Amino acid sequence: MESSSAYYVDNEYGKGVIPYLTDALQAIDTRIPYRCVISPAATDDEIVEELYKLMTMQTRVFIVHMTPFLGFQFFIKAREVGMMSEGYVWIMTGVMTSSITPQVMDSMQGVLGIRPYVPQTQELENFKVRWKRKFQQVDGELNIYGLQAYDAATALAMAIEKAGTANIGFQKANVSRNSTDLAAVGFSRNGQSLLEELSNTRFKGLTGDFHFVNGQLPSSAFQIVNVIGEKPRELGFWTPGNGLVKKLNSLTNKSSYSTSKSNLSPVIWPGDSTSLPKGWEIPTNGNKLRIGVPVKDGFSEFVKVTRDASTNTTTVKGYCIDVFDAVVKALPYALTYEYIPFAKPDGRSAGTYDDMVYHLYLENFDAVVGDTTIIANRSLYADFTLPYTESGVSMIVPIKDNNSKNAWVFLKPLTWDLWVTSFCFFVFIGFVVWVLEHRGSFVLGLLKSLGFDESKLKVYSSTDECDELFSKGSGNGGIAAAFDEVPYMKLFLAQYCSKYTMIEPTFKTAGFGFAFPKGSPLVPDVSRAILNVTGDKMKEIEQAWFGKQRNCPDPSTSVSSNSLSLQSFWGLFLIAGIVSVSALMIFTAMFVYDQTQALMPSDSKASVWSRILYLFRIFDQKDLKSHTFRKSELCEIQLRLPPSTGAPSPSSF
Repeated sequence: MESSSAYYVDNEYGKGVIPYLTDALQAIDTRIPYRCVISPAATDDEIVEELYKLMTMQTRVFIVHMTPFLGFQFFIKAREVGMMSEGYVWIMTGVMTSSITPQVMDSMQGVLGIRPYVPQTQELENFKVRWKRKFQQVDGELNIYGLQAYDAATALAMAIEKAGTANIGFQKANVSRNSTDLAAVGFSRNGQSLLEELSNTRFKGLTGDFHFVNGQLPSSAFQIVNVIGEKPRELGFWTPGNGLVKKLNSLTNKSSYSTSKSNLSPVIWPGDSTSLPKGWEIPTNGNKLRIGVPVKDGFSEFVKVTRDASTNTTTVKGYCIDVFDAVVKALPYALTYEYIPFAKPDGRSAGTYDDMVYHLYLENFDAVVGDTTIIANRSLYADFTLPYTESGVSMIVPIKDNNSKNAWVFLKPLTWDLWVTSFCFFVFIGFVVWVLEHRGSFVLGLLKSLGFDESKLKVYSSTDECDELFSKGSGNGGIAAAFDEVPYMKLFLAQYCSKYTMIEPTFKTAGFGFAFPKGSPLVPDVSRAILNVTGDKMKEIEQAWFGKQRNCPDPSTSVSSNSLSLQSFWGLFLIAGIVSVSALMIFTAMFVYDQTQALMPSDSKASVWSRILYLFRIFDQKDLKSHTFRKSELCEIQLRLPPSTGAPSPSSF
């Protein structure tokens, strides 16, 4: 039971129990959104007027706490206006339950009642016989409260006998003339001793064991009944120690407190229904549920509002709309509703998403459907269903050119200063060799809270606009990364997966949910229906609005590889090739310069081809003037010299 309405009589009897009833219901998360106070002298027309007010409300659970005469008249009128039919739940308190007469049974079929349990004993049966014999003119039996009054009088008589009557009498009190007659009586002279004896009195009365605990009668068992047929039918009992039980004699086998309805007999509800009523209903005034939807320019795949000026009609489409329609179809009952754009008269948005959800609190909407994120500040004035999308806020960045990155992957292990030094030594050593061996051998408020500079944050309203900002780059008024909720990011990647990628970390959020007013009985039912709309149906809706995800390669696999290839080092080979070609060109130029005479011999009649062949023959010859050959010749001369017989040279030490 999510909510109920309370109807009670306008006197101390009615008002005294309401605060305790409210606290008890709130302890089990049940609200009392409406309370009606009915005068003890209310006419039939006034009762009917209040009943019609009930019919315009969603709740169908009513608690009636009235005097028997007024309460029975209330049920007679409820039957006349059709409120004792299927779908309604009526609960009455102890006085009415204990005072039901055959004359009103027909108007109360299906009503639940609770009353103090009175064990059927032989002493009670004998008392009833004596009561009827002495008061034959009284119609009906003495109810539970009459029996309790009889036990109270018996306890008082027993206490007086024990306290004695020697000092009996009353002492006048100093009271004003405006005091009540009871105050004018005064107080008993032996009141203290009488109070002590009364507190210690214990006996077996008509209603069971009679005794006081801390000055009050202890809570006893309560009987739960269902008004069916010609008399109330017993469903079970409630006891302070064991909760709900079907039979009191089964308490010896129970050691735990139970609130399970399985411990009670089946209930027959109004309209002779055995199905458990859901406890609420769409009001009978014919109005549909008003579903607020956002109006925006971008990401129309989620919600798109189209207004036809010629016919003055509005069409609402989108992924969120289709999901809500599917969820409503999964409910075990029908709902009638209409979509109302959250817009100004000119068609523009009437405010932010926070403003739209706040209109639930203002009772301008019965629900809000759209790409509405479940966040803490919105839950202060609205209740959300379970999320129907993947939750989280993630970041998208452009994919870099992998070929360019792989070409220079060999530069990564070393720092730039080390590479510069290595390059200088490479040139120097190459120069020395060339000389010496010549002709030899990861959403706006969240980003701010994470510490991002607000001046560097930009807002986009569509996937195309986001792609355009990426194309500009952060240096030209664009962006370097995009933060948004996972559903938006997946839609963006479905269109541009070859250019961008989603990276970690993902900042957790609650996802998209449907919003309802605080305490709405629809929330748990819609949440359960969301769980049922899964599998093929949800995929079908996603494909209808987002399309099939294109098979784009994973950018991480093109950067990382189990083995290095030629492509990973072509930059290194390019440098080596340029240096080698340059050295070859320099050497060729110097060689040609040295052999100018060979190209221009004295015999000017020699052909060009013969001159080239002559140049190649010279190139193929060893350059005996080269450093390599001079060093080799020196080594041969030293090997031919005889060993020295003189004193060793100082350089040999």
